Amino acid sequence: MPRTSTRLTFAVLATGAGVFAMLQSLIAPALPTVQHALHASQSTATWVMTAYLLSASVFTPILGRLGDLAGRKRTLVAVLLTVLAGCLVAALAPNIGVLVVARVVQGVGGALFPLSFGIIRDEFAPAEVSGSISNLSAVIAAGGGVGMVAAGPIVSALDYRWLFWIPVAVVAVTVLIALRYVPESPNRARGKVGWTSAVLLSGWLVALLLPLSQAGRWGWGSPKVLGLFAAAALLFALWLTAEARSRNPLIDLRVMRLPAVWTTNAAALLFGAGMYAIWSFLPGFVQTPATAGYGFGASVTASGLLMLPMLLAMFLSGVLSGRLEPRVGAKALLATGAALGALACGFLTLWHDAEWQIAVVAGLFGLGIGLAFASMATIVVASVPPEQTGAATGMNANIRTIGGSIGAALTSLLVTGRLQPSGLPYASGYTHSWALLALLCLAAAGAALLVPARRPGRPADPVTAGTTRAPAQVR
Repeated sequence: MPRTSTRLTFAVLATGAGVFAMLQSLIAPALPTVQHALHASQSTATWVMTAYLLSASVFTPILGRLGDLAGRKRTLVAVLLTVLAGCLVAALAPNIGVLVVARVVQGVGGALFPLSFGIIRDEFAPAEVSGSISNLSAVIAAGGGVGMVAAGPIVSALDYRWLFWIPVAVVAVTVLIALRYVPESPNRARGKVGWTSAVLLSGWLVALLLPLSQAGRWGWGSPKVLGLFAAAALLFALWLTAEARSRNPLIDLRVMRLPAVWTTNAAALLFGAGMYAIWSFLPGFVQTPATAGYGFGASVTASGLLMLPMLLAMFLSGVLSGRLEPRVGAKALLATGAALGALACGFLTLWHDAEWQIAVVAGLFGLGIGLAFASMATIVVASVPPEQTGAATGMNANIRTIGGSIGAALTSLLVTGRLQPSGLPYASGYTHSWALLALLCLAAAGAALLVPARRPGRPADPVTAGTTRAPAQVR
């Protein structure tokens, strides 16, 4: 098949990754509506979110590695078809149990991120790689914002099932275009998937993320939570041992130890904690009735519109990152993005009495998300051999998700730990949370400063150097 326009390839990748990012946040504002429509309890309805998180965390690095081995186009199409099936089942789900299963299937789409980054590295000219990764990261970041903004109007004008019918149509068209126009990967890793490592990786991720997401209901000191944390620690140790001894490791630990990779992953963990907590709790803050002493009693639609500045800022700064990276370097952009997140959370701690203040802070945080998302991906892709792109970027996305779960759990503990007689949180719960998130983002900026500077005269990307050895450091 002749090589096709990289613009069309990028459009396919951006559409698939953008839809998955949108599915992450699209259902959250509509969860009470889904709960009522399917006659489910609140605790059961939360599994619509939890199942998706756990599935994505498991499949993102595994299928990213499978793409490295078996071919990224082939794996991309299979993943898109799986997301299509998951959305179709969700749109038709007769009860909450079927919807939860559908969300597990949709979570497979997490692999679209590492697969897309790998295809860009394979197919685009070296001079286009950094800018294209930044643009794709901007789409991914903005996709989450679109979900928050669009959920209310879609549910009000149509029905919550259209939150899935619309992705069905979009993904179906994307699959057809991908089959015809996305080239197959020229770079393949050698070996095979280490299924023992895959099972252990899945085990410790689920054992870690499940109690983080459910501890508010189960209790932090409950046997289930403590037992799962202990299991996570044991399975993590077994996974490290298995990977170190394997001839075909699922995640090459030598790559994970590269200075540019582990420092970027540390920044991803800390910044993810702040980012996902803001996404999860800021809409609830503005929806709180003013009788609580704070909040604006906003509807789901109105609270989504207050997030619109964040959406626009995420996209614009992500695109801008690709233009700035050759001049200032991805390291500086990552540190700046995390610092802007810290500044936004600091402002929010003191500055939340009017809706316009929330909108301004959301826009500032969006600038930070766009810069951080784009620069993380750029650093990791530039720092690992081509045949490790999928696995390495998949783990970076996973580590960001783990950070998000930790941030959301800590924020939930502070917000819901002490309630007013009306059952609503005190304002101090939110302000203490914003202050904590500011510190986490500030720590992410500090981790970004530890990313090694690129040495003069050394290429930033092993693709341009024509080698798969340990790559040069990034600036």
